[in-house]
Amino acid sequence: MPQLPALLAGDEFLISKIQEAKPDGGTGPFQVSGFVNGVLTLSANDFSWQGRPFLDAVQIRVHRAVSDQWMDFVAGRVDLVEVPAERIRQAQQQHLPVVISPPLEVMALQLEDSGALGTPALRSAIGYAIDRGALASVIFQRQGIPAAALLPQNVSGFAFLFSAERDLNKARELRGVGAPPALQLEADGDGALQLAAQRIVLNLREAGFTVQMARAGAPSSPMRLRLLPIESADSASDLAAMARAADVALPGFNSDPAAVYRAERDLLDRKTLIPLLDLPRAYAVGTRVRDLQLQSDGMPDLAAVSLEPSR
Repeated sequence: MPQLPALLAGDEFLISKIQEAKPDGGTGPFQVSGFVNGVLTLSANDFSWQGRPFLDAVQIRVHRAVSDQWMDFVAGRVDLVEVPAERIRQAQQQHLPVVISPPLEVMALQLEDSGALGTPALRSAIGYAIDRGALASVIFQRQGIPAAALLPQNVSGFAFLFSAERDLNKARELRGVGAPPALQLEADGDGALQLAAQRIVLNLREAGFTVQMARAGAPSSPMRLRLLPIESADSASDLAAMARAADVALPGFNSDPAAVYRAERDLLDRKTLIPLLDLPRAYAVGTRVRDLQLQSDGMPDLAAVSLEPSR
């Protein structure tokens, strides 16, 4: 397992420290000091291995709707809020100061390789039928990049070798004659992913498929629209992590670019993961915030942030 060190460094393998009587909350820049009424409070850790952070404390309001976050931001009640990819353009039009990462999420369609979609030609036809350009321009307001590779170009350097062009004629040819099986598509989350799934349904119907959106609570569907994160900007580790997230077997491979390309090519040739868009992460940043940088996974590096005094 050449990616074992990166795997062990992932969030799913973090080791939880048992709290003792002494005030020792670990070695990170912050430690949890409270969670009341949906507000998580983090306090500066004087014993952080990186040195004490500039901020004394951070308060995170969880499960806050984006519209409510923006209202809080405009009113000056918060200094940092999320900006989903589909709302980046809207935030810029409202003159919010936005920090945008490189592409760090891949919107992909995951297909079962059994049952109604057990034929590789059918799965391939679905990939040819989807209009990635329309998804990028209409749903995500030109903030997504049409993609036919799992690893974005800025991570692998070879994403341009995979074609993202739509080909309805090829889709119809691969679908074959006769009535195709009836399919259902489910989408993780809500908002933009649901809208994207609805447009994909229309694309597939144009290619002759019988497909509809899955109802809430319905049995698992053979097609699922989801987001796969890019965590480390290391192509080998990221590809292995995406395969794990999708529960897809991927033989071990080293970090040589040619080996990574072959591994991704093999994964895409199975037609069980169809990449559609590369998406960034973004945040609106208040005027008091200084030195905010985004980490390799697109999350804000709060340990290096400082704040100007309130006026």
